[in-house]
Amino acid sequence: MWDKQKEVFLPSTPGLGMHVEVKDPDGKVVMSRQYGSEGRFTFTSHTPGDHQICLHSNSTRMALFAGGKLRVHLDIQVGEHANNYPEIAAKDKLTELQLRARQLLDQVEQIQKEQDYQRYREERFRLTSESTNQRVLWWSIAQTVILILTGIWQMRHLKSFFEAKKLV
Repeated sequence: MWDKQKEVFLPSTPGLGMHVEVKDPDGKVVMSRQYGSEGRFTFTSHTPGDHQICLHSNSTRMALFAGGKLRVHLDIQVGEHANNYPEIAAKDKLTELQLRARQLLDQVEQIQKEQDYQRYREERFRLTSESTNQRVLWWSIAQTVILILTGIWQMRHLKSFFEAKKLV
């Protein structure tokens, strides 16, 4: 909470917390969890694209309207940067060489995921380009047919006009 007089953040109240919900690009819920006054969350998604992260306070609306403010620190880490390697080394009792090998494997995996994502984007872009090219082709064919039909109609109309006036 924010103290207006001191202009500093106060320690969190015991009942205050957040509800976190993460959705993938298809709208499926990847994670939905309730946290206390402090918390940390990670999630893994196998779907490329933009994800939605929704944070909801469990405090009453009256507390927020009464001037209370919440501070949320959101640090998004993607790929191998999200791993805490010293913690992994301590947990799995890895030597420095084993830890470095794991880091390199994670980097290779991240590069592979990035390549797959770029292929996916390239395929979507190619399909969009082909669709646009096909529409442009049909639009130009329709314009050409309309111009030819308009020219034929004008020639017939002018011919019948001149024949009616006996100028031809």
